[in-house]
Amino acid sequence: MIWATWQGIKIDRLACIWLIRRFIDPDARFHFIAPYVSPPPDAIPFDIPGVPFSHHGGAASFRAIYAGHGLQDVVLERIAAIVDAADASGDQALHPEAVGLDAVCSSLCAVVGSDEQAARIGEALFDALYVALGGSRRSAEASEAE
Repeated sequence: MIWATWQGIKIDRLACIWLIRRFIDPDARFHFIAPYVSPPPDAIPFDIPGVPFSHHGGAASFRAIYAGHGLQDVVLERIAAIVDAADASGDQALHPEAVGLDAVCSSLCAVVGSDEQAARIGEALFDALYVALGGSRRSAEASEAE
């Protein structure tokens, strides 16, 4: 499938890309579009205002994608709470990981120069977070191999 989001990816979009590739659509392709430009008609938009897979009620787009695909994983739920704290609710004190993760993700595109490269690095970053929070490394590898 083709997925579309705005350019200049940061924590929520990086987390969404990782979630999509690891747990929903391993062959996903991503288009990074300019803000306020309509996504391609064959793409599933995310983290764009007004689309189903976006912010809702103080929750980040990651949570909308997670819930919308019926995923049930205690570690993914913890990551959703961290991403919410860093990106949507602004209450980073609830999840100390949110502060550092947000700082790294917010600067990644500027350091590597492209959304595509940032997405690849972000996938490794979120794989590491998933394992650090108790997720199975084999689960991440199995999803990657699919």
